[in-house]
Amino acid sequence: MRTLLWAAAITLLVCSVHAQERSWRIADFSADIDVHKDGSADVNERISLVFIGPFHGIHRYIPVDYIGPEGSNYSLFLRVSNVTDEEGQSLKYTSKRQAGYRVLTIMIPGATDTSKRIHILYSVRNAAKFFEDHDEFYWNVTGNGWPVAIDAAAAYVRFPPDAEGKVRAQAFAGVYHSNEKAMTDIQRSNVMTQTLNPLPARGGLTVDVFLPKGVLESPGPFTKALWFVGSNPIMFLPVIAFAVMFPLWWIKGRDPQAGMSVAPMYEPPKDMSPAEMGTLIDDSTDPRDITSILVDLAVRGYIKIREEQVAQMLVFRKRDYIFVQLKGPEQWGDLAPFERVMMENLFPGGATETHIADLRNRFYVAIQPIKSYVMSTLKEKGMYTLDPESAHGYWILGAVITAAPFVLTGYFFHVDFTQSGVWMAGTIALAAIIILLFSHLMSAKSLKGVRTRVQILGFQEFMNRVDADRLKRMPPDTFEKYLPFAMALGVEHRWAKAFQGIVQNPPSWYEGSYGPNFNTWLFMHDLGAMTSDTTSAFVSTPRASADAGGFTGSGGSSGGGFSGGGFGGGGGDAF
Repeated sequence: MRTLLWAAAITLLVCSVHAQERSWRIADFSADIDVHKDGSADVNERISLVFIGPFHGIHRYIPVDYIGPEGSNYSLFLRVSNVTDEEGQSLKYTSKRQAGYRVLTIMIPGATDTSKRIHILYSVRNAAKFFEDHDEFYWNVTGNGWPVAIDAAAAYVRFPPDAEGKVRAQAFAGVYHSNEKAMTDIQRSNVMTQTLNPLPARGGLTVDVFLPKGVLESPGPFTKALWFVGSNPIMFLPVIAFAVMFPLWWIKGRDPQAGMSVAPMYEPPKDMSPAEMGTLIDDSTDPRDITSILVDLAVRGYIKIREEQVAQMLVFRKRDYIFVQLKGPEQWGDLAPFERVMMENLFPGGATETHIADLRNRFYVAIQPIKSYVMSTLKEKGMYTLDPESAHGYWILGAVITAAPFVLTGYFFHVDFTQSGVWMAGTIALAAIIILLFSHLMSAKSLKGVRTRVQILGFQEFMNRVDADRLKRMPPDTFEKYLPFAMALGVEHRWAKAFQGIVQNPPSWYEGSYGPNFNTWLFMHDLGAMTSDTTSAFVSTPRASADAGGFTGSGGSSGGGFSGGGFGGGGGDAF
């Protein structure tokens, strides 16, 4: 037993010693870089590695995302063509984009107590920087992200022949942001740079070459636009939002052609209440539609509205309003469901009178049921093939389909769309606006619905343009009979003004202070004050209730610079 314990202890000690001996370093890092006329570059990185202990390969991290103009993202369009050993044999590797880097995982056979040299060949479509008065090739050769020392580093950068005698160059060595100069030599149109001393861990070599205008060809506006969109793919979000929502609307939310034009109608469509008309015209039950139910019930003799003067200060009067029930529940048989809800909540528990103040913090619970019943009534009458409530599901579906490509791309391909900064916020807002705009168009009326809407618009046209001569030939109760419809359509003041001098007697369902002569326009003013106070009471909620009630860069030029600046760089580690 004691022998086994000693054997185990010796084994652990040996493993510990071997683990401590396992290390690696970079003996040499050099790069051949060919910069082409269009600013693209071909890079051949040659990395000599020394392994002590067993290893499988290395990771190479190359930055491809940078901060661009006005907070946008600027991406290097980098394509890896091959990875080989010193004999030119291809090595197995994987390439992926992750957190703003091109990550290469390179398998190196036999990387145990040996030296290996690998070549990484890749091209960069937009390697140069273009400014108004000059161009620049600012390249981090080795990267400042290696956790080990680099014994020696060098780069040989070749430019087009017409750069001869025109380039200025400088190079920097050391840890990030170091200004320590490296050796630089310009040979005709080429630049050679190398370190004078070994680089410490997290140290790197950077070359910065100044080029006058004319050596390289600046990209045109179209190319710049392609680069911008390619660097900020979130810009496609509004386009995809439109591409998704438009077919959904075309297939499910488009109204049929009515086959008839708007012409004046002298009465509302048959069997349509004011609230139904107001809802059908804009697919929404608005506050004025709710209050039109109240006035319509008064006109039809179910309630009386009594105005009481509470106080008067100079020319201003403070009023209170009382609703009086004229017909009890046993006489509500002809009422629509939403009208019954209105009556039940105006006069709860058998009450026959209600002050507006009594409705505060109480009536709000009836708003949503009233809206639902109005919409249900319209559906039962066959006005919709896709009603507004059901249409919500389609625009939510459209939003999910719009977001899906970006969510899946980010998850499976590690694309970080948040790097586009304010541009991301702007495109998301624009896409949301597109989706919301289509959400308002998504409900679809039936043929009966669109024809009824045309008739409603015709009746609205009549109420807007009616002349006194025609009104004099109409029945005496026309003004108050159609007043709730005018309120639902938002033309009540025009309707009241048209009857000035024609209607002489006040309506029996509203008790107010009219003075010696009844005036329809002044009456509408008083009625408007009542409906405003009523609407406020309808939607008021207790403080504890959460329910609202239902109403709805540039890089530096020659002379600046530092180690780790410019494009390229990154780092890596061994595994």
